[in-house]
Amino acid sequence: MTDPRVPAELLAAVKRDLRRVRPLASPGRRALSLLPIGIVLLVGMPMFWSWYISSGALAPWPSWALSALETAAGLAALAAGFREAVPGRALAKPIATGLLALLGLGFLAINAATEMPVPDAIPLETNLTWFRECICMATAFSIPALAVVGWLVARALPPRPALTGALCGLGVGMMTDAGLRLFCRDGALAHIVIAHGGAILIVVTLGALGASTVERIKARRSRPAGS
Repeated sequence: MTDPRVPAELLAAVKRDLRRVRPLASPGRRALSLLPIGIVLLVGMPMFWSWYISSGALAPWPSWALSALETAAGLAALAAGFREAVPGRALAKPIATGLLALLGLGFLAINAATEMPVPDAIPLETNLTWFRECICMATAFSIPALAVVGWLVARALPPRPALTGALCGLGVGMMTDAGLRLFCRDGALAHIVIAHGGAILIVVTLGALGASTVERIKARRSRPAGS
């Protein structure tokens, strides 16, 4: 753009369009920056639940070590999502698919390790109440965390926004489940898969839809007027 043949008007327009930007940190560093959110989900949810039901008792089967491991797995999913959001650094489809499958199996393995079904005498209505409580609690705590993650993703330019959002939603969902499993009153694997897994799927869907919507809005705004 230093060629003297460049029209002065064009050169001035380009200079006006230049903006100083802050380089993105590495995907791992951005994921680690969300560790405080992971800690809030891990510790804050049980504390809130203890206050809400006023009994203060955690479930008899949880393991804090396994919950910490699930939080770490959630951060790994977020790191993958942040990498996917950067053009030229997107994960190969087999790797992305394998990562999603591995994290899903990790969720099942962590919760299966402490499975403790409730007695058969528990009424169906009580089981349904527990199901509703887990879904609602997990979703309510996940949405604010997902909004923070979405803001970080929006700073990049994901070529596959749905996949990026799904990975980020999975990361948030697993970090939320790490706290949820500490006070869930139904340790049966069927409840974990349907209720806890269902809550994670809701967050994954919200992440995918949110990222896709944001990128469509950004693309619409970047189009020249009248195009």
